[in-house]
Amino acid sequence: MELKSIVFYVLAAFLLLAALRVITARNPVHAVLYLVLAFFSAGGLWLLLSAEFLAIALVMVYVGAVMVLFLFVVMMLDINIERLRRGFWSYLPVGAVVGLLMVVEMGLVLSADYFGSQSFPDHAAPAGYSNTQELGRLLFTDYAYPFELASVILLVAIVAAVILTLRHRTDAKRLDPARQIAVKASDRLRIVRMPVEKEEGGE
Repeated sequence: MELKSIVFYVLAAFLLLAALRVITARNPVHAVLYLVLAFFSAGGLWLLLSAEFLAIALVMVYVGAVMVLFLFVVMMLDINIERLRRGFWSYLPVGAVVGLLMVVEMGLVLSADYFGSQSFPDHAAPAGYSNTQELGRLLFTDYAYPFELASVILLVAIVAAVILTLRHRTDAKRLDPARQIAVKASDRLRIVRMPVEKEEGGE
């Protein structure tokens, strides 16, 4: 067996184990850490497929940003684990049906003709070939409109998140910057002249 095959099976085993532990770990912090391990293993698999850009993007974006944010949120929240696990087994039939449908769907997709070995090009790349450059060329030529559509969807999501956080609440105190800037010193400060008082018997 080649070294590349051994590395693939090791990374795949780590990925499956980490993914299983994500949904079975009792501590949410441990689940997030196992998800980080799963992302690292998936990045290693991308490297084996000569997709360096996708591997680096997976590690930097998901592990370096998203999962760190998840970890801080989970650690800062006071989560009642026992309360969350109440009624867990009652949702097992629905979850099993959804999981079975996903497995069938993935099987149908992977068994299609366009996922066969004859559909993939030869792995022998010419000298000086860069898959990052090729990916950028495809994004901005053949897939320019879907790429722009995804950008618009992300922009709408950001604007919606900002609007949701700026909802007017009656129990929150707000400041008006325009009124703060328009305030004059005479509106806030009053100088009072008072006569000097001296204590009796003093020098």
